[in-house]
Amino acid sequence: MIGVPMPDPRDAITTQLNRALDDFFGSGKHIQQIPAGVSANAPVLGTTPHAKKLRALRDKDAPKVKALAKAGKTASATATALDMRISRVKLIAQENGITFAEK
Repeated sequence: MIGVPMPDPRDAITTQLNRALDDFFGSGKHIQQIPAGVSANAPVLGTTPHAKKLRALRDKDAPKVKALAKAGKTASATATALDMRISRVKLIAQENGITFAEK
């Protein structure tokens, strides 16, 4: 209708949430404390078969990266020598505790 103010949508949402809370607690249910990082909807980060396959491939390249790092190469030079992206070289180094020479 023209000239009649529209109801505030926030009030409708607040009313609906309060009703849902009353229904939840009114039926005798209780709040549960779930530890951080626990989820029933998704696998733990890094435990999917695809992630395991990628990690195994990086583990194969780790000795080459470590050898070049021990030889005094930088991350950039190592990536160039192994024909890899620098981000992959840095990830391999991070996963295996490898440090590179500074520029």
